[in-house]
Amino acid sequence: MREPGVGHLRRRNMALWLMCVLLVVKCSVVSPQFVPPYTEECRTGMYPPQGPTFKGAVTWYTVDLDLPPSKRWAAIMMEKRSDVVKMIDEIKDLADALVPSGKLIDLVDKELPLIVDTLPYPFNEELRGVAAASGVPLGEIALFNLFYEVFTVCTSIVAEDTTGNLIHARNLDFGLFLGWDVKNKSWLITEKLKPLVVNVDFRRKNSTVFKSTSFAGYVGILTGIRPHAFTLTINERFSIDGGYIGILEWLLHHRDAMWMGFLTRSVLENATSYEEAKNSLSQTKLLAPAYYILGGNQTGQGCIITRSRTESLSLLEINLKMNRWYVLETNYDHWKDPLFLDDRRTPAMKCMNQTTQANISIKTMYDVLSTKPVLNKLTTYTTMMEASTGKLEAYIRDCPSPCMPW
Repeated sequence: MREPGVGHLRRRNMALWLMCVLLVVKCSVVSPQFVPPYTEECRTGMYPPQGPTFKGAVTWYTVDLDLPPSKRWAAIMMEKRSDVVKMIDEIKDLADALVPSGKLIDLVDKELPLIVDTLPYPFNEELRGVAAASGVPLGEIALFNLFYEVFTVCTSIVAEDTTGNLIHARNLDFGLFLGWDVKNKSWLITEKLKPLVVNVDFRRKNSTVFKSTSFAGYVGILTGIRPHAFTLTINERFSIDGGYIGILEWLLHHRDAMWMGFLTRSVLENATSYEEAKNSLSQTKLLAPAYYILGGNQTGQGCIITRSRTESLSLLEINLKMNRWYVLETNYDHWKDPLFLDDRRTPAMKCMNQTTQANISIKTMYDVLSTKPVLNKLTTYTTMMEASTGKLEAYIRDCPSPCMPW
């Protein structure tokens, strides 16, 4: 009887320590930037990407799904090793600023490898391979992957043009409250993540299965396309019953839910149609609440799936009869007003409506996502996708001051 009790106590202590690590890092604000909302007139002529908001195109890599999971990421990680180390070092500095002597990171290195053992195959083996190829301790790679369950704020849009073609575009914003650099007026982790942005072509038997824009070292998917079938992005959904609760339950051995980034990847790898993807994203129990934004390859195939951890709360779809030719999601339920300090929805919708359906294209969608505050200090990359053509293109972004911190 004694051994199960000891094991449960160990899991509970590890869970509580992990929550402390995540909360400490999330609350490590060097200097909060409370500034008035910054908006501007809708930008035009931003595409092809150029000028001060463009930091460079994203490099393509291949992940061979026929390889053993532990070997799939080796080439990417060996090339990106130094950038991963710099990012991890920044996280360590943020943690040490609040809890000196390195105790939190020592805990991560000691305890978090245990969580990898609990993750589903092949993700557990891929994480071990990422750690081995990069030389970064497994616990720190695990922490890096956990971040995306609780830290991502974004803007995602699916729009249908007058020919019935669907275009899916998104800004990935990441790093809120992860250390403000007063001198450079930027978020420390956001800037460290930009060199890690990669486009990945996931192939099996030398044929593309799906493609994504991601961060080197992260084995889930936040932005992806299954060519000629559907496009998919995740946005964080703020909720009291959020990702922290789901992770805590997972560590306490309640493992009937799916990590949201793992679900996205599983859907991209296994679903073969828009409807199949929509059903999986709506019905699978999750560790964290989320918005899944899904686009297809036929007229009307665009939707926002608003998820709690256990069920789909709302499905908002493109409906041309109601003159709803696009759906747009930031990080707030579409039936509620966004937080007044973080209203990216209103300016984004203004620019979409000003563009009109007759003029919507990859070019004009990039313009919308280049307009402040849709583009902000947290924006790491912009991706545009078309399921009908299989196109995915991505660009690393910058938002020169003056610019909203979020």
